[in-house]
Amino acid sequence: MKKLLAVVVLATLVLGVLPAVFATSIGSGVGVNIQTEKFPPQVWMCGARIVADDATEPGRISTDGQELIERINNYAFEGESVTWTVLVMDKNGINKVKDVFATIGDSQGAGNNIEVNCREDLSRQGIDESCNARIQEEYITQFDSAIMRYYTCTLTVETPESMYGEYWTTVEAVDLDDQSGVAAENEYWFFNPVVALKIDGEMSFENARPGADSYSKTMLVGNDADAGSGVMLDMFISGTDFYDSSSSGAMCPTTNQLALSNFRYFATSGAYSTKQDAEVGRNCDVEGYCSINYGIGFNDPNPFYNSAEIIQAQPVGPYYTANVLAPGAEMALTFKLSLPEPCNGDFDSGKIYFWGEAI
Repeated sequence: MKKLLAVVVLATLVLGVLPAVFATSIGSGVGVNIQTEKFPPQVWMCGARIVADDATEPGRISTDGQELIERINNYAFEGESVTWTVLVMDKNGINKVKDVFATIGDSQGAGNNIEVNCREDLSRQGIDESCNARIQEEYITQFDSAIMRYYTCTLTVETPESMYGEYWTTVEAVDLDDQSGVAAENEYWFFNPVVALKIDGEMSFENARPGADSYSKTMLVGNDADAGSGVMLDMFISGTDFYDSSSSGAMCPTTNQLALSNFRYFATSGAYSTKQDAEVGRNCDVEGYCSINYGIGFNDPNPFYNSAEIIQAQPVGPYYTANVLAPGAEMALTFKLSLPEPCNGDFDSGKIYFWGEAI
């Protein structure tokens, strides 16, 4: 400090400047304005979404809570559920995220009705490559719990009164500034489609001769589910014995009962018919006419699977694909009655049932 002071004084004497040797210069400040970007949440779907069965009607494979691996089209019924796993990121901080939820509505993207909230999954760490987490050209490869979190979203289909028809579904995240981010993968579902069968024709045998075979006119049995629903029906047939409803002294051949075993049917669908039948749980004759098993309810009194399918042909997995009808598709069936001898009576009281199970 002493050396510096001496130099300053010397300069003052030479220049003849008034001795204000300790004055300092005065500068002007520059204002600083920092605005943090309001970063909208990013949502990425991770892994495969899972469709699960309900506890109402177990199928061939799936039961309550199990994955509906037989469901190949986007439709779901009351009690069934769809589950997604998503990764959410907010560079303003994960605690800035106000809500993560699954929506359904008439259009893709944000703003549809909130149907279910998602739950945090704090056990998951790391970036699963299936998330394909990226912001434009930037790939996100490092997990940061301060700005990222996994969520599990399970949407359970409600009753037809509140959920019927076609909806877009997705997962959306909203932050405290009401900015939202939506998963790129929107899905289009038909919830609670109407499932119905259409039968065109009737099974009638007029002047059937005892001891001979009689053939009915061919009838059509079709899938009459909602158009656009994609509901696939696995088809089945069952029946009962037949009786004469009038007091006519019927006998065929030993009592007033015409047994179901006297009836057979021939069915065609696409490239397949019962001539190619696997004959599992029933038998078919040389003409391709197959026997009919007893049944008054689905799986009542015995399970229908691998016994009561209308056409057991072209197996893929647990299904006979020749036996599955898409909406609007039909099978053609012709019935054969081998009337016993002797036989007398008009047997008009009995049932042949057609069943369709949505798969």
